[in-house]
Amino acid sequence: MISPSAKEVFIQGITADGRTFRPSDWAERLAGVMSPFRPGGATPGSHLSYSPWCVPTSIGGVKCVIVHADLREHDVMAWDFVMNFARDNGLQIAEACRVPDVPPAPLP
Repeated sequence: MISPSAKEVFIQGITADGRTFRPSDWAERLAGVMSPFRPGGATPGSHLSYSPWCVPTSIGGVKCVIVHADLREHDVMAWDFVMNFARDNGLQIAEACRVPDVPPAPLP
């Protein structure tokens, strides 16, 4: 269960039984479907980029989709669609937050 205070949810491409979810481009497909759900709503051409609220990525070699809580506030049915996709396919879900890449500090 996702806590209401979670800011980001990571849907991981690993099933409950530990198998890699297929097809291999599932994260890009899911994020593509969600592309119209964005700040300011859909605009001409917005289908050509991912929504900042539903971003495909890879973490440690595992395909993931990072879903931001702002999607839930914007359109609860869109949020439910993404969460039901994960549940229906037995995908692992984790509450987390992204840490921006920071270049290492120079050595003295």
